[in-house]
Amino acid sequence: MLDEVERWLATRSWSAADRPPARLAAAKAARGTTVSVVLPALNEEATVGDIVTVIRRELMEAVPLVDELVVIDSGSSDRTGEVAAAAGARVVHRDAILPRIPALPGKGEVLWRSLLVTRGDVVCFVDADLRDFSADFVSGTIGPLLTDPGVQFVKATYDRPLGDLSGQGGRVTELVARPLLNLHWPRLAGFVQPLGGEYAARRSLLERLPFPVGYGVELGLLVDALHTVGLDALAQVDVGSRKHRHQDGQALGRMAAAIYRTAQLRLSRGHLVRPALTQFERGEDGFIPRTHPVDTEERPPMREIGEYAARRAA
Repeated sequence: MLDEVERWLATRSWSAADRPPARLAAAKAARGTTVSVVLPALNEEATVGDIVTVIRRELMEAVPLVDELVVIDSGSSDRTGEVAAAAGARVVHRDAILPRIPALPGKGEVLWRSLLVTRGDVVCFVDADLRDFSADFVSGTIGPLLTDPGVQFVKATYDRPLGDLSGQGGRVTELVARPLLNLHWPRLAGFVQPLGGEYAARRSLLERLPFPVGYGVELGLLVDALHTVGLDALAQVDVGSRKHRHQDGQALGRMAAAIYRTAQLRLSRGHLVRPALTQFERGEDGFIPRTHPVDTEERPPMREIGEYAARRAA
C-alpha cells in the first residue's frame, strides 16, 4: 500500500460514533448547510418504508440533520412509491425529471436526475433495499461534510454478510472493483467498500462529475472525484453492517461487465470493441447463450444542463 494511502487511512477513515448527531446538528446550524437524502428505488416496497421512517424519525424530527428526503421511483411495478409517500418521503418519478431527455434504465441515471429535484448543499444517496436500517448510514456519511470543510466526498463502509457468512458479501467488489482500483488507481486502495451505494458529497462536486447511467456509477464517481478534488478531500466512515437483497451470479456478471467498462473508459477514454456480455443458461437441449448490452452511456456533468443552470439562477 502506498504511504499516501496509509496516511489517508489514519486521517480520513472514521466511525459514525466519532460524530454524535447533536454535534452534527450544531455544526450544520453554524454553517447553514442543507442536506438532501435521495433513495433510488425500483420495486422496493418491502424495505423503502422502513428506511424512510427511520430517517424521518431520527434525523428530521429528533435531530434536524436532514432537510429533504426524496425517493426517486425508477418505474416500479409494485407499491414502492405509495409506501414511500405514506412513510413521509417526497416521491418523484424518474420520467418526470428532465422529460426532454428520455430516461435510460439504470441506477446512475436516477442519481444524476435527482440533482435536478433536490436543493441540499450536501446530497446523500442511500439504497432502498437495506434491511435493519440504521440512521448511522446517513448521519455517518454526512458527518465529515458538516464538520470538515476540506472533505468533499464520503463513502460509507461496513461489513457485508452473505446469508449467515460474515464478510462474504460484496463479491463484485472483491473480484472486480478492488483489483481494478489497486492496479490502476492505487490511491483509492484504502476504500473498504468502493461500490457501496451509501455515500454523500457536496453538490458543488457532484454537479461537476459525469454519471455512468448503470452499475458503473459508484466506481465512476469515486475515480472522477479523486481526479477532481484529490485524495485528501475523500473520506470513509464505518457505519456497522449492511444487510440487503443479494443478486444471483448472472446479475453480478452483468454488474461486473458494466464496472469494467466504466474503468476502461476512464483509463483510455476510448470505446469498447463490443459492448456486450454473453452468459449461458441451461435449457432442455443444453446451454443457451443470452447476450446482454453493457452500459455504455454516461450523463454529462449536471452543471452543463440548461434546466439546472436556470434553476440555480432563479
